[in-house]
Amino acid sequence: MNFAYTPEQESLREEVRQFIADNITPEMLQEMEESGIRRRGPQVDELYKKVSQKGWIGMSWPKEYGGQDGSRIDQYIVEEEFARVGVTVGGAGSGAPAILAAGTEEQKKYFLPGLIKGEIIFALGFTEPQAGADLAGLQCRAVRDGDEYVINGQKMFTTAAHYGTHIYLMARTDPDAPRHRGISIFLVPIDTEGITVRPLWTIQNEPTAPLGTTYGERRTNEVFFENVRIPASCLLGEENMGWYVGAMGLNLDRVGASRYLISVKRDEDIVNWIKENDLDGYSPAEDPAVRDRLAELWIEAQVCRLMTMRSMSLVEHGGNFTYEGAAEKVWAPEHGVRTTETIAQILGPYAQLLNGSEDAIEDGIYAHNLMGAFQSGINHGSAQVMRDQVARRGLGMPRG
Repeated sequence: MNFAYTPEQESLREEVRQFIADNITPEMLQEMEESGIRRRGPQVDELYKKVSQKGWIGMSWPKEYGGQDGSRIDQYIVEEEFARVGVTVGGAGSGAPAILAAGTEEQKKYFLPGLIKGEIIFALGFTEPQAGADLAGLQCRAVRDGDEYVINGQKMFTTAAHYGTHIYLMARTDPDAPRHRGISIFLVPIDTEGITVRPLWTIQNEPTAPLGTTYGERRTNEVFFENVRIPASCLLGEENMGWYVGAMGLNLDRVGASRYLISVKRDEDIVNWIKENDLDGYSPAEDPAVRDRLAELWIEAQVCRLMTMRSMSLVEHGGNFTYEGAAEKVWAPEHGVRTTETIAQILGPYAQLLNGSEDAIEDGIYAHNLMGAFQSGINHGSAQVMRDQVARRGLGMPRG
């Protein structure tokens, strides 16, 4: 199958690249790196307005909700070019796929234009202290009380909670139902009374990870809900069907430029660095063992690309998208870990020098990538859980 881009798509890519060259300055990137917590500032906010005016955010979403009714591939191209310079303009992690699929008309008209304009930002409220990879064990409760729900519980690693406007919250609404039932999804304004956000500083906080680091966030959060009252209209989809709404949204969110680049940008970065540099007189580019290993990893990276393009093609043509996102979530993060470990072996002691160290390579990005590498096998579903989905949904194997 040929996943080559059309001339029109290549023209779009060149237009985006020119826009980036004209509008993203070293000063703006410095602002992003120094802001740290959100990687946003006045210059970046102004950039987002320009990108939104170009119609490049949510391109594949329906026009009636602020999108362009465009191609999923076009949207991928835009997201990929911006992601390569450290700017995220896509809908990954936004909750948009689930809102489009399961939301009411009122929810679609409110949330989707707000997401496109950058006025709405979701924090993902899934993980709990005792329920991470085994998410079905979550205990955060939402109890119906007339026209409201009352929420009590705690969430962990809610990364965007300190700057987001809403929490895409998974809570248990029927404690007597089987584990994967009795769960619902809520779209909760984060300024609702009774919500407390507390910081959890990461290993990337001191020293600060350079811009472009994979999972280089300085901060994540724990969030507490104490008798939080929300209107019943915050419910996304049917009550007690949240597991299926959430799984569908995550599956679609796993497909796209941001997720793809998390896994393969390290391959590109190290190949580009090795072409131009050596290590105290030693040239990795001339070492047959290094060249052979990087070639293997480059081939694996192309598999990542083909899996991403296949998934997008399925979505684009209305195909039955079931296990493909889970398969990608197994292969791509594990490839990223292999690449990161190989880079550490190639660079030797230099791979341990963090940002600010005198002899750090590329501001220590390879050392910071090494610290964040294994996180990709857990975020948005662990590789073990994804293997189970591939076995049951893709191969039709029975539950153990």
